[in-house]
Amino acid sequence: QAVAALAYGTESVPRVDKIVGPGGPWVTAAKLAVYGDCAIDLPAGPSEALLVVDRSADPEIAAADLLCQAEHGEESPVVLVVTAPAIAAGVLERAERRVQGLEREKTIRLALETQGMVVVADGIEDALAFADEWAPEHLTLHVADARGAAASVTAAGSVFVGRWTPESAGDYATGANHVLPTGGLARAAGPLSVEDFGSWRQVQTLDRRGLEALAPVIRTLAAAEGLTAHAACVDARFEEAT
Repeated sequence: QAVAALAYGTESVPRVDKIVGPGGPWVTAAKLAVYGDCAIDLPAGPSEALLVVDRSADPEIAAADLLCQAEHGEESPVVLVVTAPAIAAGVLERAERRVQGLEREKTIRLALETQGMVVVADGIEDALAFADEWAPEHLTLHVADARGAAASVTAAGSVFVGRWTPESAGDYATGANHVLPTGGLARAAGPLSVEDFGSWRQVQTLDRRGLEALAPVIRTLAAAEGLTAHAACVDARFEEAT
């Protein structure tokens, strides 16, 4: 009801031009329902994570990060991408030990059982290629050259680089925006930013010399599309005044 009130207005709530911010499944569904009548940022949620781990990583820290991501909710996908099967075994063994007694242990276990996935890549390049294809909301890199790996990433909402960068730091303290694309949208969208709170326009100005230079291109393309009035509005500017 709150999303509908913002999108369409009520006696006490003025209609808005755009709705931004994350929410649960019902908020996401409501935002998608009003999209077209009211602008939205992106349908963020449920939270998701992908970890890339190689032999250089500390399996205890990788396990802790895995549990941190799964804690978001039982519907949250968590993907562990490793460069060798033994790495996955070590991380999962430690995760099993560390999850015991956590306040949200039941939620974490359910998320890992129903939404968890382990991928064994042929090497770090293959692992990063899979990460780009999956385009996660959160991407954690526990690899030897974490900075270099981060520089090659093309599709992720927020990238957490190396041992000293837990996802929870991004949640609470680094200052990075935590409204992030999910469901593969990171291939085409980025985090919420100040630009999402404004509208932007182009202003174009030509002088006579500039239009003379562009006129042949305009006439050619207008003719190709059969839009003769497009070409004529250029020609009119060069006609002698009568």
